[in-house]
Parts: sequence; structure tokens; C-alpha cells
Amino acid sequence: MKYFSINKNTDLTSFKEAVIRGLAPDKGLYFPEKITPLSERFWADIDNYSNEEIAFETIKQFVLPEIPEEELKKIISETLSFDFPIVNISANISTLELFHGPTMAFKDVGARFMARCLGYFNTDISEEVTVLVATSGDTGGAVANGFLDVNGVKVVILYPDGKVSDIQERQLTTLGHNITALKVDGVFDDCQDMVKQAFLDSELTSKMQLTSANSINIARWIPQLFYFVFAYKKLYRTKKDIVFSIPSGNFGNICAGMMAQQLGMPVKHFIASNNANNVVTEYLETATYNPKPSVQTISNAMDVGNPSNFVRILEIYNHDFDLLKKNLSSFSFTDEETKQAMTELFTKYGYISDPHGAVGYLGAKKFVQSNQHVHCVFLETAHPTKFLDVVEEVISKPIELPEQIKGVMNKPKSATSIATYEDLKNHLLSS
Repeated sequence: MKYFSINKNTDLTSFKEAVIRGLAPDKGLYFPEKITPLSERFWADIDNYSNEEIAFETIKQFVLPEIPEEELKKIISETLSFDFPIVNISANISTLELFHGPTMAFKDVGARFMARCLGYFNTDISEEVTVLVATSGDTGGAVANGFLDVNGVKVVILYPDGKVSDIQERQLTTLGHNITALKVDGVFDDCQDMVKQAFLDSELTSKMQLTSANSINIARWIPQLFYFVFAYKKLYRTKKDIVFSIPSGNFGNICAGMMAQQLGMPVKHFIASNNANNVVTEYLETATYNPKPSVQTISNAMDVGNPSNFVRILEIYNHDFDLLKKNLSSFSFTDEETKQAMTELFTKYGYISDPHGAVGYLGAKKFVQSNQHVHCVFLETAHPTKFLDVVEEVISKPIELPEQIKGVMNKPKSATSIATYEDLKNHLLSS
């Protein structure tokens, strides 16, 4: 498989080079040259396959032969070492829980897969690779855990100071070893802008090999299609017209679901459920894409004013606005609506949701109101204890901490404060 840049101003490249570079030389996101749908027989008999077999079949065209078949199967096995349960909420709505991994967030899948790919490639690379990543919450912890002690890899994580939850901050500031955390005086978009500027800085890139572990990296982004297919496997015999509602920030997750659709998965529609950061919701209403500064909400991992992966979604649908609208709806919800949804899920259905899952539930509920024939699966992307203060205040009930969270609660945080790109550059060059 070859990969091209979305900006289309550079040569095709390999999976290996795309993973190591993160961004193309023309600073575009990489995208596979072609997508070959799997057979109708595979989708008709998918419940005869294990999750690991499904993952291999759905991703092999994007990775082989640069990672040999047996090595890829090993990477998949190590990546998928936890469950992806579906919980029924109502007749038309269920939730796919993606928080059963080591950092209790959906990003564990992509981070673990990418770390193992990079670890494999580093066996024959003498130059150290620096993974530079911005996080609005869960990416940082997942990347830190996934890349901890990977040979030949240093990780530098930027996060907005005071704008991630305490547990999220602990997950990325307490590991040490090859993990460094930088807290930025600003919002997530400031962190993301600094990372992008670093990739554009020839003085910096001439001295070190940078790559990204955000969903802009194909090895972080593509494996997220796995759990959409796992959900389809569990539901397709009993539910028709399956729709997914995805809490959306940087739009990598929903874009991965659309990749599963391109592989032939017979899903009808996707819903991008936004908080107050609603640039895509407005785009689908006006056909005008207008990035804006992000605003802070209780669903902080979605506080993104210029989602990087939306250009990949446009590529999937050939920049055809009508075709995109046929496959995608988008709704925006306030913090107050999010809290009401958390209360409703708890009091009416006995389900404890985090704020991001609650936004996904709101999107599912709104879509089902006018499409009562569908079954909508909303993604619960993080364990509610990762947003302990908000959740316990809303449902008026203490939540027991799971073992994955207890493990970081008493460790000291270690982070360096920065305010400008020059601060970041100086830190990278000095280290």
C-alpha cells in the first residue's frame, strides 16, 4: 500500500515512512492510495471470526508487507487485550464501551497499535524518534502508556494547563522514563498549533526525527476502525439499519468508522455529536467551513476548533457535499444539555456515562426521533471516573475508582510549563 498527502504536493510513500514522518513533507495528512472493499461473504459471516481475525482482515491491506503477516498478527493481539462490550440502553439505542483498556479511553487501541508498529520499525533504525503530540485530554495518557519504554522513542506531550481533568493529567505526567509532559499556557488549539509549527521548522527537523501520535498519524488513526466492526459483528443479526453516533473533537474516530464503511461494512449513517465546538455542525448546515478558536466545555477532549481529520473525511467522500450529507449528520449540544443527558441515562436507565458519551447519546437520541427504524450505537469513549468531579456532581453518587485509575492517583506529577513555540523548540533542542 502506498500513501499520498491530502495536499497532493509530494510523492507517494510507504506505510513505514508515513508512520515515522507523521505528516507528509508538504505538511498534508497521509491517506491510502486505494481502499479495497472486503467480500460480501466476509460481512455476511463476520460473527464466525474472532476479533483478532477481524482486525487482521480489515487492516492488512494498509500494512502488509512492510510489517510481515505474523508480526502484524502479534501487534494486533497485543493491541486488543481488552473487551469492547455493547450495553443496551433502549429499544433503538445502545452504547459501545471503549474504556476497558489500560488508560480507560478509546485511544488505547490506536496508541498501542502505533507504538508497536514504531517499535518494530525501530529495530533497524539507528536514529532516535521523538513522538510529539498535543492532547485535549485522553490522547496524552493513551500515548504515554502505549509508548512507555519503547526502544528508540522519546515522547513529548503538550496539554493545556488547567483544561484537562486531574486524572487525565496524572496519566500523562506520572510515568517518567521516556515520557515528558509540557503544560501549555493556552487551549488545545495552541498546543496543536505548536506541534504543527515544529513539523514545519526545518532547523528543528534537520536535527531530530519528529513524528506525531495524534490521529493525524495513520498508525494511530486507521486501527480505530476495529471497534466499529466489532460492534457491527455483535448487532447485525438482530438489528437492521445500524447507525453510529460518535462524540467528535478532532474527527479521527468518526473518520475511522467511515473507513470501515469504505471496506464494505453495511452501516447506514454516522452522526458527529459535538459540544459547543461545532464547526462541522455549522458546515453541514451552511456548506461553509469556518474554523474558530475552541471553547472550554465539560467534554474537554472534544474542545477542538479546527478538527484535523475533517480533510480526510472530505477525501473519503470525494469533496462531494451532497454525498457527505447522505452519510453524515451533525448536532451540537451545550454543557447543560450534556448534564441533563447524564442525569437521564443514570435515573432512567441506570447507566453512568462520562460527558463525552452523554454528547454521543444526545446525538443518537436526536437522530432516532426522526429515524425510528434505525438502531443507533453511541460511543462511550472514556470511563466516567476520568471526569470524576463532573460525573459525581451530576448524578449525586460517589463512583468507585477502577484499578487502572487507582494506580496513578498517588504518584507525583511532573510537567514543565511553556507559553510559546520558542519555549517548545528550546526544550526539544536541549533534550
